[in-house]
Amino acid sequence: VTSVGHDNWIMAYVHIAHDVQLGNHCVLANNATLAGHVHVGDWATIGGLSGVHQFVKIGAHVMCGVSSVVLMDIPPYVTCGGNPLSAVGINAEGLKRRDFSAEQIANIKRAYRTLYRSGLTLAEAKARLAAEAASSPELALLTDFLAASTRGIVR
Repeated sequence: VTSVGHDNWIMAYVHIAHDVQLGNHCVLANNATLAGHVHVGDWATIGGLSGVHQFVKIGAHVMCGVSSVVLMDIPPYVTCGGNPLSAVGINAEGLKRRDFSAEQIANIKRAYRTLYRSGLTLAEAKARLAAEAASSPELALLTDFLAASTRGIVR
């Protein structure tokens, strides 16, 4: 069953295939294409002319740039783009617009650095993030996503 949440902005010529789960408050720009079984979290933005491979999970608060080719999962809060797809930071502006505090955004930036810039393996980064999530509840969204990822993450 394809499920589309509420208050989404779905622009012209967007394709949402079978068995897609689209969250709430998402933006899908012109010609964005979601293949079958894709899951998109709340508040995600997918740029125009982007293609998302089947079974990919896109986390909440993700900003995916124009003409992106998404073949792997994108963790929550990440800003990414290009072909090949690469992570470039967090969606700090989107988080500010959604009333995340400066402390919460700093915690998410620190988690991003742990995941993408620390030189740790994915397993080591997951363990460190799980420990940090105990004192930073906003990181639970990220650690839960990483635990459920089956295609690997954009890294």
